[in-house]
Amino acid sequence: MAAAPVALPLLLLAALAAAAAVASATTVAYNDRAVVIDGQRRIILSGSIHYPRSTPQMWPDLINKAKEGGLNTIETYVFWNGHEPRRRQYNFEGNYDIVRFFKEIQNAGMHAILRIGPYICGEWNYGGLPAWLRDIPGMQFRLHNDPFEREMETFTTLIVNKMKDANMFAGQGGPIILAQIENEYGNIMGKLENNQSASQYIHWCADMANKQKIGVPWIMCQQDNDVPHNVINTCNGFYCYDWFPNRTGIPKIWTENWTGWFKAWDKPDFHRSAEDIAFAVAMFFQKRGSVHNYYMYHGGTNFGRTSGGPYITTSYDYDAPLDEYGNIRQPKYGHLKDLHNLLKSMEKILVHGEYKDTSHGKNVTVTKYTYGGSSVCFISNQFDDRDVNVTLAGTHLVPAWSVSILPDCKTVAYNTAKIKTQTSVMVKKANSVEKEPEALRWSWMPENLKPFMTDDHGSFRQSRLLEQIATSTDQSDYLWYRTSLEHKGEGSYTLYVNTTGHKIYAFVNGKLVGQNQSSNGAFVFQLQSPVKLHSGKNYVSLLSGTVGLKNYGPLFELVPAGIAGGPVKLVGANDTAIDLTHSSWSYKSGLAGEHRQIHLDKPGYKWRSHNGSGSIPVNRPFTWYKTTFAAPAGDEAVVVDLLGLNKGAAWVNGNSLGRYWPSYTAAEMGGCHGACDYRGKFKAEGDGIRCLTGCGEPSQRFYHVPRSFLRAGEPNTLVLFEEAGGDPARAAFHTVAVGHVCVAAAEVGDDVTLSCGGGLGGGVVASVDVASFGVTRGGCGDYQGGCESKAALKAFRDACVGRESCTVKYTPAFAGPGCQSGKLTVQATC
Repeated sequence: MAAAPVALPLLLLAALAAAAAVASATTVAYNDRAVVIDGQRRIILSGSIHYPRSTPQMWPDLINKAKEGGLNTIETYVFWNGHEPRRRQYNFEGNYDIVRFFKEIQNAGMHAILRIGPYICGEWNYGGLPAWLRDIPGMQFRLHNDPFEREMETFTTLIVNKMKDANMFAGQGGPIILAQIENEYGNIMGKLENNQSASQYIHWCADMANKQKIGVPWIMCQQDNDVPHNVINTCNGFYCYDWFPNRTGIPKIWTENWTGWFKAWDKPDFHRSAEDIAFAVAMFFQKRGSVHNYYMYHGGTNFGRTSGGPYITTSYDYDAPLDEYGNIRQPKYGHLKDLHNLLKSMEKILVHGEYKDTSHGKNVTVTKYTYGGSSVCFISNQFDDRDVNVTLAGTHLVPAWSVSILPDCKTVAYNTAKIKTQTSVMVKKANSVEKEPEALRWSWMPENLKPFMTDDHGSFRQSRLLEQIATSTDQSDYLWYRTSLEHKGEGSYTLYVNTTGHKIYAFVNGKLVGQNQSSNGAFVFQLQSPVKLHSGKNYVSLLSGTVGLKNYGPLFELVPAGIAGGPVKLVGANDTAIDLTHSSWSYKSGLAGEHRQIHLDKPGYKWRSHNGSGSIPVNRPFTWYKTTFAAPAGDEAVVVDLLGLNKGAAWVNGNSLGRYWPSYTAAEMGGCHGACDYRGKFKAEGDGIRCLTGCGEPSQRFYHVPRSFLRAGEPNTLVLFEEAGGDPARAAFHTVAVGHVCVAAAEVGDDVTLSCGGGLGGGVVASVDVASFGVTRGGCGDYQGGCESKAALKAFRDACVGRESCTVKYTPAFAGPGCQSGKLTVQATC
């Protein structure tokens, strides 16, 4: 009875909360011009931020930077194998707390696009699909069959219900305005050799999704043929301005505008220029686009074993407007922000206005939108080798491969090829709290290989060589194949192994006799190692390793890994051979150190300190290393330099940083040499690749250590598992901050802004080093030549030094004696 007076207020509060949710409910519809939110046609400017590729502590900052960059929407995939690593065992903790991520989007006052898939590609391990699906009888991935569709619907419903329970859909007052089912199925549909099953499957996907009753439209990307009637088909690619949806009545949506490209262990870094991205975006809106998403806006990090490929690096930076660590990448971020703000100012005219395209000769088009007595105009020049003059209420010079936007059809407010935003050069700064690497004291522990040097105590046996993914359900990078044979007397042989794994180590009678790895792209290779057998029983232990599983292509899930089918044989003199392929093989997934969770550095682990020589063993395969370090001061992003190590995995305070492989050198490619010309279509494959950096250098040397992994004011622990044999002596921690900021090609009347703060992690302007006309040599940080303007140098030093940011108007007085007024270059050090 005493509790009764409390019950009514609680019920009242619940009722008020429910009423508030209904009151804030948002309706989402669409027509041929736009997504319609609460009856208003809207331009959607979205950016992809993948929640597992950062940390919950990073999410608010990333989302707010996206909003500050002019976006109004955040898009993300949903990662099935991250959320359900084992069947019906779910993970929604830490950086997989999807509800928390969407609440952060809501807190920022932004919309959201939920891309469930649940196949996602995304350079994510196995395309996001759990490897345990392979265990289910009758399973065919992404075709019309009950086993797959049942599991897909179960997971889709789980995610939808989580979003509903948290009131995350627009009709509940939440941020989600669009949802996606499947992903890029149209790219592979015709290559599956079962068109009827593929068609039935994609229509089943659409029907299943619509049965979820989420109250917002469903989209389906790259589905240009056989499109279900109850979804909106959308475009992915570097350019989608010439693409239109396959039927009337639906808006033109670009779900993935690739801001750069992913990186593989053997490749250099790809860079897509700010000018080219802006050109593609402006062309899209010139040609009736209204929903646009950057893939990626923040790429982030492939923590743990999440990178796909195979051979995708741990860094998923993607050359995005926010770099891997969350720093603003200039000029890309700022140049696109200026475009976003201009597009939003013209929103009503673009989504309601009548439009007219007028050709001004080959590759040159003027588009005029008119609504309510106002007009806006776009002038596009698709020539990649020449500027053009266009007459439109005056004469306008439009640079090659650019779009000029005239919000009054008279004056150019923005040209995609003219960057007015600063360039920021990020640098790695040494840990100021301690002198590294000298301060790091290492201990070590050998990986316990002894249990695997015989064929006893395996999980099971088979008289054949099994495929690795299905056998291990991808619970580890490693799978042991072990067998034994009787031999009369001593003998010398060549051990021959044919494998589809990515890395292989061979042991005979407990001794490492050979190792080999695949080149990227082949993934079928051989190991041939000389071995000696003794009289009696001999043991052969083969350790197969993977470096991310394939994530894209028709029937990609059936591409084998491991020593699938072999053959494995011992080749003797005169080509005689002992064929072990159908011997009795014992199988065991993972390493002893993985099962013991050595990376957690639990009490009782027996680490070995420095030996008498004052050093630790190096270049020793299968070795664990540990050190403690002081967290770098401040709030700048932290990385660890692992140059000198070979291949393995790293953890800080038990948190995985992902795989490392700094010994893998990026290939020499032609695009690394010469100037980076933005003009012309960007390519990431085939001939004509340009704007590359890092050729001939370690593919990835630095590894992100999120601040939330660190403990301030107390020792932090770094644990490395060195698989192939390396030296940790050069490892060191750094912070990432802006080193130099520059503005090039400023013109009279421009407001020139320099900033070392505002999310760049650089502090204040320490000095202004260059203020010159006609600079033609070097880049930001090492500009040379030109005519120095003493007046401009003084103005910028007075306004900027000691401040986070400053703005100076470029006046004719800057020219001064001996210098002709023209394009001004300013360079400062942070």
